[in-house]
Amino acid sequence: MPDLKTKFDAAVANSKNLTERPDNATLLKIYALYKQASVGDNTDKKPGFGDMVGRAKWDAWNGLKGTPSKDAMQQYVDLIESLS
Repeated sequence: MPDLKTKFDAAVANSKNLTERPDNATLLKIYALYKQASVGDNTDKKPGFGDMVGRAKWDAWNGLKGTPSKDAMQQYVDLIESLS
């Protein structure tokens, strides 16, 4: 059975080949889980009001603060598998 990092890397590759484009809420969840798994807690400054997309992404990632990297990886893998 492949280790979690291998499964995560495969899920990242698979996320680029989904048959249907996920809705915006799901895309934000994918982004947030990826950032939490690969970078860790969000320490970036919150974007200004003029950057609506940046703020949405920042909020989604910041909502996962404290989630261990391995948990975020597993959730990412599970989410991509459910969309494939």
